Amino acid sequence: MKLSLLELISLGRKYMHLWPERNELNGYFAEYRAVKISRLVCKVMPGLALFCLLMQLYFGSMAILPQALLYSLCLISFPLQALIFMGVKADKFLPPALASWYKEGVAQINQNGGEIKLSTQRPRYLDLAYLLNVSFQSKF
Repeated sequence: MKLSLLELISLGRKYMHLWPERNELNGYFAEYRAVKISRLVCKVMPGLALFCLLMQLYFGSMAILPQALLYSLCLISFPLQALIFMGVKADKFLPPALASWYKEGVAQINQNGGEIKLSTQRPRYLDLAYLLNVSFQSKF
C-alpha cells in the first residue's frame, strides 16, 4: 500500500506503541529488538541533540553555529528515521509461517471467548503487534 511520509510516521508510532513490552518476546521475534531500540532512540535523541548544540555553543564561539546546527539536525533526524522504519515494517505482510501462527492465535483467542476481529486474509506486522498486545493483556 502506498503511504505518504506522514502516514508512515504515524503508522510507525502506532506500531511501536502497540508492541507489548515483554522480555519473553525477545527470543521469538526480531521485531521486538527493533521496537525496543526505536523506543530508546525516540526517547533519548532529542535531549542528546539539544545537549550537543548547547555544549558546542558553550565551548565554541558563534563561528561554529552552522556546524552545531548540522550535528543537532543529524541527531534529531534519528527518531524520525526510526518511526519511518517502524511504519514500513508495520505495513509489510507476514511471511507464510508467521501468518499461519497468527491465524491460529486469532482462532484460539476467539475460541476462548475473546471477540477480536483481525485480518486473517493477508495479515501485516501491525496485526501481529495488535494480536500480541491483546493476548498479553487478556488472560486467555
